[in-house]
Formats: sequence, structure tokens, C-alpha cells
Amino acid sequence: MTRLPITKTPKVYVGGAFIRSESARTFPLQDAAGNFFANIPQCTRKDLRNAVEAAAKAGPGWAKRTAYNRGQIIYRLAEMLEARRADMGDALAVGGATRAAAAKEITATIDRLIHYAGWADKYEQVLGSVNPVASPHFNFTVTEPMGIIGLLAPDEAPLLALVSLLAPVITSGNTVVALASTARPYPAIVLGEMLATSDLPGGVVNLLTGFRKDIVPTMATHAHLRAIGGVANAAERHTLKLGAVESVKRVKLHPAEEPVDWFSAKAQGLYEIRDFVEFKTTWHPIGA
Repeated sequence: MTRLPITKTPKVYVGGAFIRSESARTFPLQDAAGNFFANIPQCTRKDLRNAVEAAAKAGPGWAKRTAYNRGQIIYRLAEMLEARRADMGDALAVGGATRAAAAKEITATIDRLIHYAGWADKYEQVLGSVNPVASPHFNFTVTEPMGIIGLLAPDEAPLLALVSLLAPVITSGNTVVALASTARPYPAIVLGEMLATSDLPGGVVNLLTGFRKDIVPTMATHAHLRAIGGVANAAERHTLKLGAVESVKRVKLHPAEEPVDWFSAKAQGLYEIRDFVEFKTTWHPIGA
């Protein structure tokens, strides 16, 4: 008797748990050969709201962690990805990546996580400052996390781009609600499995799958999202910027018409962290 293989039922990672879409809707994912591979959760605006609630609960605890501890946890994510290269390679192959291309993307993703793990306890010294003032005050500026950040991942380099967007955001103590690539969502599913068994607290990173037309309008207007980043086309940028005005949220988007080289050193660095922090300046009287 021929045995039927038992395939995985993909779920999204929200609030430290694996969930199906609130509407129970899915969309079919085909492999590189055009064969049916899996039904991917089609998340709705309700799923986005639930993810924001999960991120809000995790936010204060994550922000209070020491920078050194956050760096350790991000480094641990890199270790886990290194150990599960084969699984992630298979996930990238579903989207059409060759074995060589998948190996290159995984290596670059591991290096990116290590890069931000190294910045975790150093960016404050570079971005913060002691400011000379013409009055009897000790004046200094420090950074603070913004809160919950919404991210839109592109279809190209679905793993590397997603990690390149979320790593600098969580490095500074923010939490994330990210929409994975619509065309190639499977690497994000597998990444969620790694996050679930890592030291990263549940709710710090929340990964959704589905269609942008369902998520972008709500992401633009949700009052608890303090900033939006990622890649968007002209119509999406217009919607996001228009919606962001109501809650005065920060918008940092790469135009989809100008593809980003995610493998480049320019796709990482201190300025990616700076984009999603706030600066607090304190005036302390001297001699009072």
C-alpha cells in the first residue's frame, strides 16, 4: 500500500503561538514546479489588530531588557538559523531559489543577525550625546524605542529582506508586526518556528501572511503602530502616508520601483536602527 506523506499545516506566529487566520481563510502556495505545496493563512485586519495587541503586551518587558541581553538573544537567533540551514534551504527552494542561491541568502541572513547583535550595546553610545549649552545645565540626549513597528517585506530575498527589516527594529527594544512576502511566504513560516523555540519573548516579533490589500489600509491607520517600514509601491506608499497622518506615525519606506540590494552592506547599519528610535533630551540644572 502506497503511503501518503504527511505535509505541514502552515500557521502564522503571533504572540508566541501558532495561529490560523481569524477568518480561517487560506490561499494556495505552489512550489517551483507549479505543484500545490500548502495552504497559507490569509490574515485579515482582525489578525493585524490581534498581533498589535500581542506586541503591546510584550513591548514594555522587551524594552526594559538590557542592551547586552537583547544582543545575546539576537545572536541566539543566528545560531538557530545556522543549525537549521537545511530546513530554511527547503523553504527558500519552494519559492524557486536554487540550492546555491538559498545557501547564499541564509548565510547573508545569519551575518545580518550577527551584525545587529553586535550593535545592540553600542548604538546608544553613537546616537546619544552630551550637548554643550549656554546655560548652567547638564544637557544630554538618549534614545528610546518607539513602540510597535509595522513592517512590509518584499518578494525578493524573502528571508534576508524580512530579517534585515525586523532585526534593527528589535535591536533597539521595539516590537514588530510584519507582513511577509505574499508570493514567497514560506521562509517566514519557518522563521516563526525558529522564533518560537528561541529566547525571544513571545509577541516581540509577530509574523503575518496574506495579501497587502487586506493589511495595508489597517496598518496605515492603526493608532497603536508608531511607525511603518519596509517596501511598498507608489499606491501603497500613498495609502500609508495618508493614513499615518491621523496618528502622526513615522513612515520609512523603500520604493518598490527601486529594488534594494539586500545583500549589500548598505542594507544594514546604524542608520537602520536610528530610523525607529526616538530621542529624549534632558536638561539638568547645575548648582541648583
